[in-house]
Amino acid sequence: MSKILFVMTGADHWTLADGTKHPTGYWAEELLAPHRAFSQAGHEIVVATPGGVVPTADQGSLSAEVNDGQAGADAVTAELASITALRSPVKLEDADLADFDAVFYPGGHGPMEDLAVDAASGRLLTAALDSGKPLGVVCHGPAALLAAERADGSSPFAGYRLTGFTNAEETQAGFADKAEWLLQDRLAALGADFQQGEPWAPHVVVDRNLYTGQNPASSVPLAAEMLKALG
Repeated sequence: MSKILFVMTGADHWTLADGTKHPTGYWAEELLAPHRAFSQAGHEIVVATPGGVVPTADQGSLSAEVNDGQAGADAVTAELASITALRSPVKLEDADLADFDAVFYPGGHGPMEDLAVDAASGRLLTAALDSGKPLGVVCHGPAALLAAERADGSSPFAGYRLTGFTNAEETQAGFADKAEWLLQDRLAALGADFQQGEPWAPHVVVDRNLYTGQNPASSVPLAAEMLKALG
């Protein structure tokens, strides 16, 4: 059995270009699908957030519209309530990579607000990448990669093939013209080799020990790829 650290946003809003705060948090599917896959495989999951705050689910991810109806939405809400680790996260600043066999970052717009500029998260990501342990990041979770930095100021993710929520998807979601910056643009600016698939379709990129998924639909295949590495 492996021990996996889920690093989650502590933000409950995303500040847009005009200064307004859009309510958000983590996207439920991007937490639940990997959590379910890892748990059913017998692995232990620990949740960490900046400051140890209880993470907020994006209400949009709990809606009937994105969960195949009200019954699906109710099931998602019930499953979230059953995850005790969500109610008592450890402080991200205190998380020690040595205690874990893998690291996973769910998305949602929340990481654009806090993890993108969180130094503790940046150090953890750099250490995880260098350790060779599986590092999984999905959808807007790769915003956290922006906070990772080498001593010389370069990004440890420069030259890596990866993916994340695309400009096309942000446009179709209605936020591209409201955002202060777009994830795809920033990841490309790091020197990463950003690879995009069709909007909203599952798309997973694996480069060495870095596992990235483009969007919510990529959560299940991303977890499956990581499970191969965990054995």
